[in-house]
Amino acid sequence: MPTIFTPLVSLIHMFNSSEYPKPLEESLFNTWLEQGRASKIPYAYLLILWDELEGEYLPIYVEKRADLMSYEKYGTSPAQQLLVAAYDLYSESRVG
Repeated sequence: MPTIFTPLVSLIHMFNSSEYPKPLEESLFNTWLEQGRASKIPYAYLLILWDELEGEYLPIYVEKRADLMSYEKYGTSPAQQLLVAAYDLYSESRVG
């Protein structure tokens, strides 16, 4: 009988701590970065919001860093959609 090998899929998660509502797969994060860069609108930042009602993360793209201020931060507000993190689309550095 032949031996069947199944590839091990290594899922790397972001936000994998008690400070966040749930982990986010890094592959999904990378997809969001790519989508933001490919947009015809000149976005500069990827915001990751937590939607309390849906129980999931949402990508939001903005052009200016000042736009981050229009979102309430996770853990500080009872709002429905809360800012968990913000990243520069091109350097991939965390900016908020």
